[in-house]
Amino acid sequence: MTHRLLPFLLTLGLSSASGAGIVFEGGKGPGRGKHIVLVSGDEEYRSEEALPQLARILSARHGFKCTVLFAIDKTDGTINPNQADNIPGLEALAKADLMLIFTRFRDLPDDQMKHIVDYVNSGRPIVGMRTATHAFNFKLHQTYAAWSWNNKEWDGGFGRQVLGETWIRHHGKHAVQGTRGIIAPGQESHPILRGIASGALWVPTDVYAAKLPLPGDSLTLLLGQVTEGMTPDSAAAPGAQNEPMMPVAWTRTYTGSAGKAARVFTTSMGSSQDLSDASFRRLMVNGVYWALGMEKAIQPTSNVDLVGEYKPSPFKFNGHVKGVKPEDLTAR
Repeated sequence: MTHRLLPFLLTLGLSSASGAGIVFEGGKGPGRGKHIVLVSGDEEYRSEEALPQLARILSARHGFKCTVLFAIDKTDGTINPNQADNIPGLEALAKADLMLIFTRFRDLPDDQMKHIVDYVNSGRPIVGMRTATHAFNFKLHQTYAAWSWNNKEWDGGFGRQVLGETWIRHHGKHAVQGTRGIIAPGQESHPILRGIASGALWVPTDVYAAKLPLPGDSLTLLLGQVTEGMTPDSAAAPGAQNEPMMPVAWTRTYTGSAGKAARVFTTSMGSSQDLSDASFRRLMVNGVYWALGMEKAIQPTSNVDLVGEYKPSPFKFNGHVKGVKPEDLTAR
């Protein structure tokens, strides 16, 4: 197998893989004994690259066992984010301590979607990244149509009802303007922000629009300053785009049918390229700890370094590396 992602794949050192996904056995760290299931499947932002790297950090640096699932092509078993109706392995959620989801407009069959629905209703914690605000778009399968991003009866579906917002529009100019994370007033001491300075976080994904205020008990942690350019030193865009700034990271709770309130952490930032930013990696790691109720273990100087060589693909549609199967990610 030869392609431009191979140097990244060769250095992961995973423990096992199958057609359904890959598993990182947890090492030493506060997360030992906890199991995170990371669900990828978006056509643009390369969640199929971002989530294995994030899982490797959580496993190797913090001790969590991590299972990463992918959108799998039904014809050849390769990772294909354009296959919107197939994420095998979701039964792993039955024994998960946390679900981290980074999908976009999925139309999953009932037998797969039921695992996600059951998990969400159980009251266990959830972390959502970028397009998870519009994780589902049911057209062929109607049993869980209410979970679609644009549902009217369950306003905004899974995105708004569970994570706190659904897809509205781009607020920054897509692929032209980036996002700088500004700590929301009064949230400087929030556990998720430990070790993150206001303005230090910068990512190339643009700011999403949000309907303000966010619903329920949502608490905005970071505001997204739209930057004029696509480099960390880009100036803030002038005028209305930053007046006011949109929330780009927040917490809330969600109570499903089991009657238990789950901690939820959501960020509208996220791509494989975003993980190149150390402050963004820290935000994601801290968010996992907080969602699991482990905020006392969050250290401002904990290790969030990348694991292995990481050369993320630029975000764009039809930009995924072709021909990769989950078992290829265990290559030496």
